[in-house]
Amino acid sequence: MKMFTFKSLAAASAIGLTLSALPVAAETKRVAIANFGEHPQLNAVVQGAQDAITAAGLDVEFSVDHVNFDATLLPQMLAKIEASSPDLVIGVTTPVAQNLLNYLGDSGTPILFGAVTDPVAAELVPSWEKGGNNITGVADALDIDATMQFINELFPNAKSVGVPYNPAEANDLATLEQVKLAAPKYGLAVQEVGVDNTNDIMARVTSLSARSDVLYGPGSNMIQPAIAAVASAANQAGVPVVNMDGGPVSEGMIPAGYTVSYHRIGELVGEMAIRVLAGEKPDDIAPRRPTRDDHVMVISKSGMAAVDAEIPASFAGCDCIVD
Repeated sequence: MKMFTFKSLAAASAIGLTLSALPVAAETKRVAIANFGEHPQLNAVVQGAQDAITAAGLDVEFSVDHVNFDATLLPQMLAKIEASSPDLVIGVTTPVAQNLLNYLGDSGTPILFGAVTDPVAAELVPSWEKGGNNITGVADALDIDATMQFINELFPNAKSVGVPYNPAEANDLATLEQVKLAAPKYGLAVQEVGVDNTNDIMARVTSLSARSDVLYGPGSNMIQPAIAAVASAANQAGVPVVNMDGGPVSEGMIPAGYTVSYHRIGELVGEMAIRVLAGEKPDDIAPRRPTRDDHVMVISKSGMAAVDAEIPASFAGCDCIVD
């Protein structure tokens, strides 16, 4: 039998204390991101969330899936995500977030959303002051009042604003109601047309253009992926479009945009993700939305010229005009 002396016991004890003092390797967290489809704005939300989480130094493994804007494929994507046993799921857009809540709401897996226009109207959260049942996140709701003010200043002779929207999408309905509240303050009557099929966009927008002095392109999962068709129909009618995304404006496709940084929205989602991964419950985190300071305007010289519109002198020093 081997005998242990006091010295050997002391040494063993010291080794044990040393080992216990060593840092324990952090467990890799799995974050699943469910996107609706490949689109510059939505991709920016995904990238912003990843950037914020990575910058925090967390050991995180990301998975990103999308359904190419085909809602019928959502159950298949969500089943795949559930099978991967993620520590957190981020849903980008209202349809994805709503389906996530229905599919995983009782699973115990925390859910965050990004790029949802009105999470209260979409019944994701009970109010702007409190998260929902295991879910919270960041809205992309633009300041519609400020948008209507921008339209009024850029097109001072406009008397009406037309809004194409998808009647089946909660985001679109919420935006339309906000336009109806804000537009009259700036002397703008509201015209509207429902579009529930991309094949109808050209005809519907052409009809809307005949009744409107300017069109507003909302953050719609129906309208934005087909914004080129909207722009084409409006340009043929000689009616300017003010879009909620500045990308098509920079390309000269659309005269103007009043938008918010979707990468920043993603960063805000990522900041929430860090808190949730640290142990906070989504229920206790109030949803967020961009402030007016998060918005930017962009005006295209070529886009304005295409509809015979002049840029008012008041925008001369705005640093927002592109070729």
